[in-house]
Formats: sequence, C-alpha cells, structure tokens
Amino acid sequence: MKQLFTLTLFLLTITAFAQKPCEYSVNVNDSIGSYKVTNEYLMSEKYFGGSFNYIFFSLAQTDGLPTLNLQSIQKSKDFIKANCFDKNSKIFLQLENGKIVTLMHIDQESCGTLVRDDKGYDNRVNTGIFMFMKDNYEELKKSPISIMRIKYLTNIEDYIVKRELKSELTGKVTNPNTYFMENIRCVE
Repeated sequence: MKQLFTLTLFLLTITAFAQKPCEYSVNVNDSIGSYKVTNEYLMSEKYFGGSFNYIFFSLAQTDGLPTLNLQSIQKSKDFIKANCFDKNSKIFLQLENGKIVTLMHIDQESCGTLVRDDKGYDNRVNTGIFMFMKDNYEELKKSPISIMRIKYLTNIEDYIVKRELKSELTGKVTNPNTYFMENIRCVE
C-alpha cells in the first residue's frame, strides 16, 4: 500500500511540474537549414480614447540562433505616428530580480504598413526581429519580467508587464511576465 501511495504521489508531482509542449506556427527542416517560430503571444494591450495598441511576441530559431519577433499593431481613427525600427532599436526588459536584459534589433529598418479597414480605422502593423545578448540570455529563464521598454528610431515606449492579462480583443488570459520562463526552451 505504501508503494502504491508513493508511486501515485510521484506521478502527480511529475504531472504538476511538467512543462507544456512547445507549439510552433512554423517548423521547417530541410537541406537549406532549420527554422521554427512559436505561436504569437499577447504581451501588452492598451486601449485609450478610441486607439488600440497591441504588442505580440514570438520566439524564432534560425539554424540554432534564437531571436525574438515583436509585432506591434496600432489601430485608431486618428493619425497614427509611425514607430520605426532601425539598427539602434532595442528592447530592455527589467526583471523582477532587478536585472535588465537588452535585446538588439537586426540591421534592417522597418516602419510597418498602414492599412485602412472597412470600419474607418487606420491599422499600422510593424514587425521587428531582435537578437539576444549572450551575457544575459540565461537571466530570462530565471525571473519574470516587470517592465518592458522599446526604443524605436525616434521614440521610447514603456510598458508594465502584467502577471495576468485578459485580452479585450480575444477574451483569452495570458501571463506575459513569465513568457520567457515558459517559452525560451522552445528555441534552444
């Protein structure tokens, strides 16, 4: 009876601490190389005065090199200022343990695309690819994020990273502050 109890307790412990499987939107291995990208994950959602701003993350691995894809979606009936990425753009992540992790943008300028929808909203979609620095990559596995700062070509924006975010767009609940702790293993 003790052995059955011990075995049951062991299996429950393993199940409780098991990591969820990685889900990819792209996973290609061929003669040219390998490329995989995790599903997009809502990191920030702002609604103010009829304007919407969404930040999505996905992790990618190209031939063993992990990168972060950031997608910014702005939606408004008013003028939308372009937030461009260039070679000097960066993402700064302040962790709850006090350390700051910096991600560097690749050397490719991007100001996004402006599209008008049938409801009269202008939508600006901008995507940036950021590289991890070797010296602080491991810190992302250890501590949740508290603040995110994005340095654009001409602007800097700060975001408080929430423990739990219920999206008004999708109704889904995400945990942005532990995004890297839960997902970075998917691109290692």
